[in-house]
Formats: sequence, structure tokens, C-alpha cells
Amino acid sequence: MNPKFEKLGFHPADILLPKEGTDMRKWSVVACDQFTSQPEYWQAVEDTVGDAPSTLRLILPEADLNAPDVEDRIAGINASMDRYLSDGLFRTLEDSLFYIERTQSDGKIRHGLIGAVDLEQYDFTPGSGALIRATEGTVLSRIPPRVKVRKDAPIELPHVMLLIDDPEKTVIEPLARASSEMEKLYEFDLQQDGGHLTGWKLTAAQADAAADALEALCSPEEQACKYGVKNAAPLLFAVGDGNHSLATAKQCYEDLKKVTPESAWASLPARYALVEVVNNHDDALQFEPIHRVVFGVQPEAVLESLKAFYPGAYEGQGQGHVIAYTHAGGTGFLTVPEPRVQLAVGTLQAFLDAYIKEHGGEVDYIHGEDVTDRLGRQPESIGFKLPAMGKQQLFKTVMADGVLPRKTFSMGHAQDKRYYTEARKIR
Repeated sequence: MNPKFEKLGFHPADILLPKEGTDMRKWSVVACDQFTSQPEYWQAVEDTVGDAPSTLRLILPEADLNAPDVEDRIAGINASMDRYLSDGLFRTLEDSLFYIERTQSDGKIRHGLIGAVDLEQYDFTPGSGALIRATEGTVLSRIPPRVKVRKDAPIELPHVMLLIDDPEKTVIEPLARASSEMEKLYEFDLQQDGGHLTGWKLTAAQADAAADALEALCSPEEQACKYGVKNAAPLLFAVGDGNHSLATAKQCYEDLKKVTPESAWASLPARYALVEVVNNHDDALQFEPIHRVVFGVQPEAVLESLKAFYPGAYEGQGQGHVIAYTHAGGTGFLTVPEPRVQLAVGTLQAFLDAYIKEHGGEVDYIHGEDVTDRLGRQPESIGFKLPAMGKQQLFKTVMADGVLPRKTFSMGHAQDKRYYTEARKIR
């Protein structure tokens, strides 16, 4: 490993890309945790891909995690991975960092840096002092199904996005001005209105410069200046997207450690996970709220219970946490005055957890107000729409208070999420 990266928890990796001549539009599909309540989206992907090589064959859309044939589907995914490897579909770019530009659905360009993180430097426990931390609460029950997908997989395909707090734009933005010095690896339009994606391989000098800039970000002086704390454990990377995916990688690695001599831990491919790093101050990066739709309930009963859960809550918009709702009988707002937590999502989630535990029902986490309204109007359903959180507060909040409530925010619209393109061997 390049010694410049040793203390960063992030470094170059041997990255797999499909060989030249592959139809990249069919190869690349959106993150598996998107469009979970819209089977028509995934059918459109299926129709687009057909029999072509595709990451669709290497992932399990989360909408299918509880399908009756899920074990067979996971076995099929692993078999497809083995087949793609044995057929020589991939080429390996050794010890590499990628710089990528993603043109989003709004026309803005998001800039990213792809490499591997050391899972020894990552912890999703609330209040952790790890260099790489979760930003939202991790739902432990969501990890075992994902472990089933990953534990026997020979390769990983990442949709994890880590954020750095780099207001002076010292790490990634200089690469945008120097892409002409790099080897271009791919450029293509993404399917299903996903925008455009271009990727380059960094030169050795550019990788060194990125390492130096990352090291400066986690210096004690920089951390004290930005967060007003001294002698605190530095926070370099905050998980922006793919929290449960990275937690799953961590769990699989921890399971391997139990049956592997400690002297061999550093050589385990599963110790590392491929990620994209994005500057929290990237102009294209927007925090979007993640809304809730509750299925299998009587909406009026849910609203009455919400008002009873928070005495003083009332219909309409006022001072406090204002939550919009939609159901078959209409729309409205409910205000919780003098809330006990900082964010409206925390107020709503505490109620929903308690309500579903007592009365039943199922919650889905939805990107986009239109989809929330449409699903909320279905029989025995109700949708709740939440306000967005200011992204400038993310790192300060994590440093001061620990993780946010789960599914607090999303970075952009569903179609702007990471598309699976790169891969890495984990066995």
C-alpha cells in the first residue's frame, strides 16, 4: 500500500471493470435499495438489459429480499459472479483510484473519488470515535438478509457513498481540473433517466496529492476549527448513502475474523470495501428528505394515535415539527409543538416504531413527494412527508450528538443514486 494512505482508512484498490466492448448502459444499474415499492421500475430495467452482461445479474433488489425464492436468487447471483469471472468479462485496474463525474437528472455534475476503505477504521455504533462513521441509526435486523447475499459472493459492487467535510475543496475538486492528465476509462448514458457517467484513473502523483489533502482534513487543528472540539477522535468520512451495505460488509469481515488467525486479517480481501467519496460541499449534492408510507393500517386511526402519542399535537401548520400527510381521504398537516428531538424525522420515527410494534403495519422509506402521495392514497395506507435537513449541519451533528435517526436524509433523487459500475474481488 502507498504509505501516504496508511492512516486514512482509505486507499487505492484493484478495481474491476467490464472489458471493452461491453454495453455499459445495460451493464450499469441503480443501487439495489431504490424503487423498493415500484416493481415497474425494475421490470423496465429487466426489459432494457435482456440477455446482455449486467450488474442486474449480480445484485438483489431490496424489493425482493423477502421473496419466497430468495435463497435460489442469491445462489443465482453468486453463480453469475463466478461465470463472469471465469468467462474473463472483467479487466483489473490494479492499485487504482478513480475520479468520476456523474451528470444528474437536474443537469448538475457531481464529482467522486472511488477507492477502498479499511473496515477496521469503520464503526456504525452510535457515539463511535472511528475515522469512518455512520450518520444515521443502523437497523440491526436489516443486516442478516444482506449478509446472506454477500457472505459467499466472490465480488462486491458498491453503492456506498462516503462524505468528506472539505469546504475549501482541496481533495476532489482539483481532479476535475486535471482530468485531461488521466486515462479515461468509460463514458456513457445511464439507463432509466439516470443521467451520464464518466470515469478516469488517477495518476500516481494525483493519488499522492489526494492522500495529502485527506490527511490535512483530519488534523487536530482542522477538526478543532470546524467543529469547535479539541482532542476529539477525528471524523474523516461520514456515510452518506449505503449505510446498511457498509454495515453488512463490516459484519461479514467480523465473521471471517472469528475463523482467521489475527496475523492474516490484513490480507483478507473482505477487510476492505469499495466506496465512492464525495465532498459534502459539492455544489451538485443536495440533501433530500426520505418520506414514509405506512401500509396495512387505518389512516385516521394512525393520525389519532399520533396526536395521542404527542399530547398537544394538532392539525394544521404551526410552531414545532410540521409533518404533512396524505391518505385516500385527503391531505393535511400535523404539528408537534415543543418537540423533544432536533429533527421532525426523529419525532415521526419514534411514533411509527411504537405504533407498528403495538398495532402492526409496515413502513417503507420513499424518495420523492409524488411517489409518497401516490402510495399514501392506496387503501389502508398513509404517507408522511418530511422537511429536508441542511447538509451543513451533518458533520457537526455527528461529532456532537452521534448518529441521526435512521433514514433521515437522502442525497438527491432516486434516479441520481449510485449506479453499479465498478467491482472488486472480496474472496
